[in-house]
Amino acid sequence: MTRRPIDLARPHGLSPQAVRNYERDGVLPPAPRSPSGYRRYTERHARALDAYLALIPGHGYAASGEIMRAVHRGEIDTALRVIDQGHALLHRDRETLDAVETAVAVLTGAAPDAPRRAELSIGALAHRLGVRPATLRKWERAGVLRPDRDPATRYRVYAPDDVRDAELAHLLRRGGYRLDHIADVLDRVRAAGGAAPLAASLHSWRERLTVRGRHLLTGAARLAAYLDSPAETPLPGR
Repeated sequence: MTRRPIDLARPHGLSPQAVRNYERDGVLPPAPRSPSGYRRYTERHARALDAYLALIPGHGYAASGEIMRAVHRGEIDTALRVIDQGHALLHRDRETLDAVETAVAVLTGAAPDAPRRAELSIGALAHRLGVRPATLRKWERAGVLRPDRDPATRYRVYAPDDVRDAELAHLLRRGGYRLDHIADVLDRVRAAGGAAPLAASLHSWRERLTVRGRHLLTGAARLAAYLDSPAETPLPGR
């Protein structure tokens, strides 16, 4: 059955022009034209639009467009590789959240009336942690630590928050976390203003990851249905 752009657009709250743009951008397969030049959309185009819109909440606009264009070029492996990257990113975010939860548990477990630490030199901090100064410099290059410099000597000076970050990094390194993950964790701690404010947001963070995971599943299911369903003309690569 032939459909107009508005017929595809209306169920999704889109404009007919948006549907035309999706076809122009390769998100939908090319539509044949009537003798008078009007586009003739079909059930195949409706299924493609359903798949694309279902991919967006999990993968975002750019990756979802890349997936659909690869499908319409017949490059199914390319499309699947982009989907794999989306799942890998979600896995990384879950690992980061696990690390943050570990960090928060340690930081908020400290006695609330514990005395504020003094500033430390790189040698003193390395001795406290049982590591070499070169290790602290490596963590700094990786973005894990951000010590200030003494204006007169240009030596590194680790303020109390830097000492906290270093102790946290040391804990997570012993737990097997990579430096880039640890840098992500500490960015979260700093952005939240410390461990206590961050602890309050962890539940909603995990809920958002769960929702994203479900969107990835829904998008994959809609895309699989699009690839597996009979089409008016064979899909490329099938």
